[in-house]
Amino acid sequence: MVEVKNLSKRYGDHLAVDNLSFTVNKGQILGFLGPNGAGKSTTMNIITGYISATEGTVTINGVDIFDEPEEAKKMIGYLPEFPPLYPDMTVKEYLNFVADLKKVDKKAKKKMISDIMENTKITHMSDRLIKHLSKGYKQRVGLAQAIMGYPDLIILDEPTVGLDTKQIIEMRELIKDLSKNHTVILSSHIMQEVSAVCDTVMIIDKGKLILSDKPENLSARMGVTGGVRLSVKGDKKEVFAALNNVKGITKIVRHAYVNPGVVELTVYCNENDDIREDVFYALSKANTPILEMKVLRMSLEDIFLKVTSSSKADMTAEENDIEESVEKEEV
Repeated sequence: MVEVKNLSKRYGDHLAVDNLSFTVNKGQILGFLGPNGAGKSTTMNIITGYISATEGTVTINGVDIFDEPEEAKKMIGYLPEFPPLYPDMTVKEYLNFVADLKKVDKKAKKKMISDIMENTKITHMSDRLIKHLSKGYKQRVGLAQAIMGYPDLIILDEPTVGLDTKQIIEMRELIKDLSKNHTVILSSHIMQEVSAVCDTVMIIDKGKLILSDKPENLSARMGVTGGVRLSVKGDKKEVFAALNNVKGITKIVRHAYVNPGVVELTVYCNENDDIREDVFYALSKANTPILEMKVLRMSLEDIFLKVTSSSKADMTAEENDIEESVEKEEV
């Protein structure tokens, strides 16, 4: 569907995109992540044909964006961070204008506009001036213009910026629905958003591809250790004696006491091992009830901070702080 090969963009001595290559398959939602200045917006602007590349190629369904820009752009819908809206138009007038720009067939235009307004839930706002709309509805109108003409590829740059919690949830649902008929590239700084809607996550830093995989595979690729976080009612010696009998545990870290008579600890194991059931029975047999059990999961935010070079110093400092707050005990 979308194929980017050896893409580079240089501004004088600054290399904004550095030999970047990736593909996005039909119907896929790709989460495009990177710190500020990583080259995300530059890459998306090149894919849309808005700016040229210094080197490399971009093809949409086999059509080169540089050799056949008009044909390629017909297959692209783009929602930038700040939607390209005309505030003195009504929603319907604006979408009619966009449809004409995209050369939508006149016979199909009326139904297409109606369907898109219905899908983006702005039908009841069709006669409202855009300048009188809330931020959330302006984003919806921006999304509607991106969908107009039913392009194969839709590129969304920070689609939920400035929205409240309810609007963010609604926008996520709209993006999920888009993947039924479109391929989507989504750029966002909100990690929960990317985790919730994207099939694949791609992280770039300083213009280079750092990591790309399905969200559920990223932790394993980072070599993350598995385990559980526990709050157990009982004496420390009894708890540790019980856990010493559980096979598969590689290490136990006891945390500072929060409540009297409660042991707070993290029990580690290999990434692919599931020790929850064995831990439950061991502590139950020792008459030390589990008050809380939480499986260790490395969040997308944790992975992002770990792999982007700009955050390595912060991560080291954070890990050192944690190390000082716990008492390590080897099993």
